Amino acid sequence: MTDKIRVAVVGAAGAFGMKHLDGLMNISDAEVTVVSGTRLEPTQEVAAKYGVANAVVGLDAVLERDDVDAVILATPTGLHASQTQKVLKAGKHVQVEIPLADSLADAEATLAAAEASDRVAMVGHTRRFNPSHQLVHNRIAEGSFNVQQMDVQTYFFRRTNTNAKGEPRSWTDHLLWHHAAHTVDLFAYQAGKIVQANAIQGPINPDLGIAMDMSIQLKSETGAICTLSLSFNNNGPFGTFFRYIGDTETYIARYDDLFNGRDEQIDVSKVAVSMNGIELQDREFVSAIREGREPNSSIRQVIDCYRVLGALEKQLA
Repeated sequence: MTDKIRVAVVGAAGAFGMKHLDGLMNISDAEVTVVSGTRLEPTQEVAAKYGVANAVVGLDAVLERDDVDAVILATPTGLHASQTQKVLKAGKHVQVEIPLADSLADAEATLAAAEASDRVAMVGHTRRFNPSHQLVHNRIAEGSFNVQQMDVQTYFFRRTNTNAKGEPRSWTDHLLWHHAAHTVDLFAYQAGKIVQANAIQGPINPDLGIAMDMSIQLKSETGAICTLSLSFNNNGPFGTFFRYIGDTETYIARYDDLFNGRDEQIDVSKVAVSMNGIELQDREFVSAIREGREPNSSIRQVIDCYRVLGALEKQLA
């Protein structure tokens, strides 16, 4: 390993590939040596924008290189599990965007691959890293706040397959395996192991083949509860908004920003070295590789989330 962790970003031209590149540019301990995509021309444009020397097509072209220590996968959901396993088999560290998989069987198989490897294997559960949620987590850890209830809304207006940049994509997003994964994992991270979970969903969209509305209820071992509403039908501001109702305060988290229950903003600028959750996530990945340790949001740490999602999928079926 060189002085810097040499990173490849796969799916670099997509919305989240570029978010990772934005974050990596601020990490002095990391060097992006190659970007990869499905088409060469847009991948070369991304390489030029970020000053990356090499642009290639496909994952195989990345894994055969000797100037890559670690791979970040910002690829379609259906490829996450198989590609993560492939990166680990090639002997490289891996961070895969959320979700780890879109089935419990694939998630468990990827965990087995990670446990058989000596490489860092991490999943992009960004909510663990947003300064807003970090501050709440710190107050829980110090004993000054305990979650009684979380009320979460995940809302988009999405009738076609488009990404966060509004560009068309070939794969179908999913409320359960992708968007609910953020909240299921975060609730357990903040309130303890989930011991009860229920779900209902609305009609299946005839074109996309997925439910466009879903409601999930969770209960943790501490007795805390969570209500999660998800929709692709909401014609308004999009995103996920978290209300923490606790024994001493109420917090409202809007991505990296945090407010109290009276909608007064709380300064989270000193919580971490950045206000960008994805950059902080990438910093953890690079640091874990450098220090030879398990990262926050390792596959082992988040696997219970996917076990809950698997159980909910059975209910919905």
